[in-house]
Amino acid sequence: MAELTEIESKIFTASDFRLENGQTLPLLELAYETYGTLAPQRDNAILVVHGYTSSHHAAGRNARGKAGRGVAEGSPGWFDALIGPGKAVDTDRHFVIAVNALGSAHGSTGPNTTDPRTRKPYGPTFPDITLRDMVASQKLLVDSFGIPRLVAVIGPSMGGFQSFQWAASYPGFMKAVVPSVTAPRAPSGIDRLEALRKRLASDPNWNGGWYYENGGITATLEQIRFETLMSYGQNEILAKTVPDPKAREAAIRANARAWAQVYDGHSMLVLRKAIGTFDITDQYDKLKKARVLYVQSPTDKLFDIGLSPGYVMDMRKAGVDVTYVELPSNKGHMASHADAPLWAPILGAFLKSL
Repeated sequence: MAELTEIESKIFTASDFRLENGQTLPLLELAYETYGTLAPQRDNAILVVHGYTSSHHAAGRNARGKAGRGVAEGSPGWFDALIGPGKAVDTDRHFVIAVNALGSAHGSTGPNTTDPRTRKPYGPTFPDITLRDMVASQKLLVDSFGIPRLVAVIGPSMGGFQSFQWAASYPGFMKAVVPSVTAPRAPSGIDRLEALRKRLASDPNWNGGWYYENGGITATLEQIRFETLMSYGQNEILAKTVPDPKAREAAIRANARAWAQVYDGHSMLVLRKAIGTFDITDQYDKLKKARVLYVQSPTDKLFDIGLSPGYVMDMRKAGVDVTYVELPSNKGHMASHADAPLWAPILGAFLKSL
């Protein structure tokens, strides 16, 4: 099976982007990658959206010198097992846009980018955003390609939130949404915003949130990332290839250390706050214009699998065409990409049926 290579990170720009809270970003930038070719009728596009602290590098391997901010050059994308020639999201048939969310730290406008009005990072002054703001900014990107309608919006975790939000914000603009390891509303307890803020502020370099020229808060970010990877299932993912527990821990800590060098503490806060307000469970009537493939992991510690059948039942009562899949995976919150082969045939058949 052919692989995607020579992938280049690109930047979409727009001026005076108005947020839901009434504030305006003078300059909106969204980092993104594309895979495949847009059809002459512009009717074969799929949008891929990422999880909480991930990036827009969803598939393939970057061209030398063309990786986006925080993307390791030459590393495969996080959904690479699902996206590419002949894969479930077949780039021989589909044109795929993978976008970095507004507020993230991998190249899109966020706290670690420059405020044109002050010529220094936004830092703690970056405004509050919502999932609706993220999706509205992505709509501008999609519109810039002249795409009249998407085939699907696909994403895990916070990407699942965005997928659901797309269907609620722009009913009928996509044929389907494919949210995985997620829910149509934020689970209780996910918005531990104040605890996260206090932990980040405990770093000796916090400096009132202005740590950009103060050595950064990488030590704190590294420890948070290590704990997150452990709870998400990274230990189970590495168990087959790294049988020694100490070696696994060392590998996960190395991963966390590399991530902490490029990610931003204020992005964690901004996105966590946005996540905490997400809820489209009263808008299922808007989802009726899109088919839903909802994929869950029973071992996910972040989203309670026991709530999923209720969500599905309520969607169906509202007239939503929803297909529900539970993955027999021990990979927890990372199941939909770490155990991609378990549902790749289902995803491929679903997309072909559209």
